[in-house]
Amino acid sequence: MSAKPVKKAAFKAAKKAVEKAPSEWKEKAKDKLQDQATQKVEEKVQSKVNHASEKLAEVKENNANNVHGKAGDAKEKVQDVLLSVRDKLSNAKEAGEEFQKKISSSNKDDKVKGVENLKSVSDIKDATNIKGSAEVKKSTDLKSVNDIKKIG
Repeated sequence: MSAKPVKKAAFKAAKKAVEKAPSEWKEKAKDKLQDQATQKVEEKVQSKVNHASEKLAEVKENNANNVHGKAGDAKEKVQDVLLSVRDKLSNAKEAGEEFQKKISSSNKDDKVKGVENLKSVSDIKDATNIKGSAEVKKSTDLKSVNDIKKIG
């Protein structure tokens, strides 16, 4: 037997009971039904609010984890970039120091000649200072192979 005929019979009986009941009872029943209805609505709304707040808490937790993870990754990347910049700067500093050393050492070795270091007209050989054919060494004047001057 199904539950439909039983429900119908219970509904008809309740309807007749309400019709025959005194008005005081009807008022009390209405108040009680209204209280129960508001209580059930409050419970449903409260459960939905609790469920929504739980979901929000989960989402908040997941977002916090994601943010912390991404912040850690960003921190590592920034540190890597800063380390590479530091290495490049130290290389540039070393190159600059070497360049400075080369410039300062080349300045010490290559001094600019002053006026007194320039040759004058009196330093130029004239025809009387040039060796003649009689002063040139001959093969008979050489004592050994070491006496030969090499050119260049």
